[in-house]
Parts: sequence; structure tokens; C-alpha cells
Amino acid sequence: MLGRTLQRQLSRHSLIIADLPEWDITDAGGFSRKLAEAAPDAVIHCAAMTAVDKCETEQDLAYRLNAVGSQNVAMACHRLGIRLIAISTDYVFDGTLDRPYHEFDTAGGAATVYGASKFAGEEAIRTHCPDHVICRISWLYGPGGPSFVHAMMKLADGTRPVLKVVDDQRGNPTSTLAVARHLELLLEHRELAGTFHLTCEGEASWAEFAREIFRLGGKEQAIVPCTTAEFPRPAPRPLNSRLEKRMLRLCGLPPMPHWQEALAEFMAQEPF
Repeated sequence: MLGRTLQRQLSRHSLIIADLPEWDITDAGGFSRKLAEAAPDAVIHCAAMTAVDKCETEQDLAYRLNAVGSQNVAMACHRLGIRLIAISTDYVFDGTLDRPYHEFDTAGGAATVYGASKFAGEEAIRTHCPDHVICRISWLYGPGGPSFVHAMMKLADGTRPVLKVVDDQRGNPTSTLAVARHLELLLEHRELAGTFHLTCEGEASWAEFAREIFRLGGKEQAIVPCTTAEFPRPAPRPLNSRLEKRMLRLCGLPPMPHWQEALAEFMAQEPF
């Protein structure tokens, strides 16, 4: 989903679209050879196993993709002198803090295999490729989906008088359009390195997010707020996914848009 948006946003750049089966980040030698042949100025590393519940049952695959795969990408980039921009997640935190997490908060206490494997990937990138930017995102939606926005619009088809939506998890609903624009900024600022949070400003619960989706989508859909405990999942969901964009501020970069503004832009463009 983010990759599709990046293809559109970065259209003025010369892009090499790297995907399976030709490009396999779990094949260290093969990936390095392909990268040497392509010789790009930068790599945007979006490849990951993001099926959070599946990561719990297929732990080796999660670590092979998210940790070892990221290590392979990082080592190849460093060896070839290529700048690396990698995508990570709020799940690297345990979600228990009573305020938004900023980039200098200690990560690594993830409560899920997904979060732990993504943090292992972050650490591999920091170790093996100094010329890197790690961008953490969360609650993502974008053109084509799949996403919470697409799921809610599909469920609000008039056949369900009431929808139960979790109301005790809070985060920053974030558009791939907003992320892609800031990734382009980071591409152009080659002097920058380190970890950046790229979620939209403002916060909401899933229920509040759903209400705004229905309002913008013109849907008359009733919602009943519920708790996380009412929807048990194999991988526990963090109650706090909020991310503060401290590094954008410190580096003098423009702020991310407010989540309601970004959602309105997206809803006006997406055919549901």
C-alpha cells in the first residue's frame, strides 16, 4: 500500500520497483548482486511481514523477513555506499506509556513477535548501515488498501444496524499520501540520518476514527464503543500507539498534517 503510493509520489524520480520473486531480501547474496547491478542512489525498504497475528504463529518467518531481511538490505547498502530509508512501526514500543512516544524513548520492549522482529531489524540497520533513516509509522491507510478505512466503508453497507469498534486504543491515523510526501523530503535531505516518526498529528481511538470515516463518507452508521478485551487476538494490540514527531521538529522539517485533514483528502480521492 505504501509502495504503491510512493510510486505515484516519486514520479519525478527514476524508480526501480523491487519486489518478489526477482528481489528477495532473505537471499543475502542474491539481493546484494541485484542491488549492485541497479546501483541506485537510495533504497526505500518497505518489505516486511506485517500480518501481526500471523507473526505469532510463524515466528521464524517473521524474524527471517523483518530482522534478517533488514540486515541483508543494510549490509548490501553499506557495502555499495547506498543511502537506506527503512520503514518501521509503533509496535517496537510496548504501548503502556501514558503519553506519545518520541524518537528518543527506549524501544525494544515489544509485546508481540511482530514488534520484536521489527525492532531487531531496526537494530541491524543501525549496526550495519550508518547512512540510514528509519521511519516509524502506524495506523496506516492509503489508496487501494487494505486498511481500517476500507474495512469500515465496506462494513457500513446498510446491513448492520450497529458496529462494535474498539475505543480504548489510541493512535495517530496516518495516510500513505502524507508519509510518502515526507519520505520524499527525507530523500532530498541527504544530510539527515537517524530515526523519525512519520504519523499524522492529532490522535483518536479506533471508534473515533470510524466515526470520522463515516461522516466524511456520508454513511449513517451507528457505532457502539467496546474494549480491547472484547476482541482478543493472538497478538496483543498496544493501547497506546501515539507517536510524537520530535525529530521533524528538531531538524526544522515541516510537520505532518493533522489526521482529520489527511483523511478528508484521502476520502475525497478514493473510490469506495
